[in-house]
Amino acid sequence: MRRILLCVLLLIASPLHAAERLNVVASFSILGDFVRNVGGDRINLTTLVGPDSDVHVYTPAPADAKRVAAAKLVIVNGLGLEGWLPRLVQSAGSRAQVVTASAGIAPLKLGSAADPHAWQSVPNAKVYVTDIANALAAAVPDDGEFFRAQAKAYLEKLETLDREVREAVGKIPPERRKVISTHDAFGYFAAEYGIQFIAPLGVSTETEPSARDIAAIIGQIKAQKIPAVFLENISDDRLIRRIAAETGAKVGGTLISDGLTGEKGPAPTYIDMVRHNIKALTSALDH
Repeated sequence: MRRILLCVLLLIASPLHAAERLNVVASFSILGDFVRNVGGDRINLTTLVGPDSDVHVYTPAPADAKRVAAAKLVIVNGLGLEGWLPRLVQSAGSRAQVVTASAGIAPLKLGSAADPHAWQSVPNAKVYVTDIANALAAAVPDDGEFFRAQAKAYLEKLETLDREVREAVGKIPPERRKVISTHDAFGYFAAEYGIQFIAPLGVSTETEPSARDIAAIIGQIKAQKIPAVFLENISDDRLIRRIAAETGAKVGGTLISDGLTGEKGPAPTYIDMVRHNIKALTSALDH
């Protein structure tokens, strides 16, 4: 009889706990992966900008306003990445707390603006995860211990990942640590790990290079003997292929920059993304 009573109580408690899960919105797929790793099954997570989509140029749909209106936390990158999001939060009439996951990171500059791509440095990703864990724990104190334990386990994986990247870059001859990529999304990676990235499209995938810009990039590749050019999963590859054809530089593959891939792609998680990118870089540069 006791066993039956216990089973009944568990069945009653489980839906209640599920119903009380914190509604969280993450602005784009990389942040969504961080939040998922910390929040686990204690949150209901919605990611606005999904896999293989460009957060720079995203246009919110009416359904996004409903999701934001229902959220208790909206987790954003900040640093000017989600220019469309403040209006979305306002139009949704949301009372959600907006959490900036990059808080505490010293931003790099791209021209006069902050470079928003801080997640490309694994040590910065650890800051994101810590900020997210703190926000979730503050929102649901009863689950704080769970969120902190989840974050600790994930931070250990990121520490291992950081070592992998440093070891891989260390095997690339210093004179070959320079590449061309589609747009300037890898400044933090470059600063952290010592590979120089040159991007003809500037900070945003919205930016179109002029003929003079393209000629300058071609001249730079030839003068500096830059060995490889890379495509990106969210960008049109025609310009990079043209530059490669005119300079003889190797097309080193596709780098994942501003959004994860779908489950069947090479980078459905942040850790997969970094491993994919460093493998592509070392394969193109390490010989």
